[in-house]
Amino acid sequence: MTDTLQIALIQADLVWENPQKNRAKFTQSIASITDHVDLIILPEMFSTGFTMNAEEVAESMSGETVSWMKAMAKKTDTAITGSLVIKEDDKFYNRMIFVDPSGDIKVYNKRHTFTLVGEDKVYTAGTEKLIVNYKGWRICPLVCYDLRFPVWARNTEDYDVLIYVANWPSPRVLAWDALLQARAIENMSYCVGVNRVGIDGVKSTYSGHSAVYDVLGKRLTSFNPGEEKTELVRLEKRHIEKYRNKLKFLSDRDAFTIQ
Repeated sequence: MTDTLQIALIQADLVWENPQKNRAKFTQSIASITDHVDLIILPEMFSTGFTMNAEEVAESMSGETVSWMKAMAKKTDTAITGSLVIKEDDKFYNRMIFVDPSGDIKVYNKRHTFTLVGEDKVYTAGTEKLIVNYKGWRICPLVCYDLRFPVWARNTEDYDVLIYVANWPSPRVLAWDALLQARAIENMSYCVGVNRVGIDGVKSTYSGHSAVYDVLGKRLTSFNPGEEKTELVRLEKRHIEKYRNKLKFLSDRDAFTIQ
């Protein structure tokens, strides 16, 4: 158990539908981190970009990208998370994968598939929320469009960190900023968002705005729009405990179940 969690947010451009080049790119980004970190966070569909060509790019859980994540986690003694296209039982998933240094894997399948571009027609929606217990921290990983649905993210599990990985386009980036901050405040947790930059294969543009917010909604990062950058942030348990104990807002939350 640790009282602090050092995380690395990697905001990057992605090579369209080219897992090999993206793995090489992130290998370099990870190698450039000289300080010790506990968790490295990559964007949504970090190996391909946000593609609907699942049949062309999907991998299995024993495929090259998951194997790369395991190897990098072991080499750096750091957990790594991000989402990629996975095929399993003849279905495609936008799957967020969390690999710890021992090689243990936890997975979350994106629940809210993005109907505006037909993601729901290609990818099977997930049904289970995931809480990862890592170094004494309770982490809830979610994916992109999930951010617009606060009920799904509601902190009924007393998690410490809420993570969103995304390919969130520039025209709606103000919503990204506002909703990340809101999720931190309403759930009294750190909220982390890692978005990509650049232009993808269908000409969607991305300006990044990756960020970390504390439980009061204070932004702890300094990414510039559009830049490729890795930023390290130290999360502190005492910050969470101080304001949860003082304000007790989570004690007044509504009880509910999701059908």
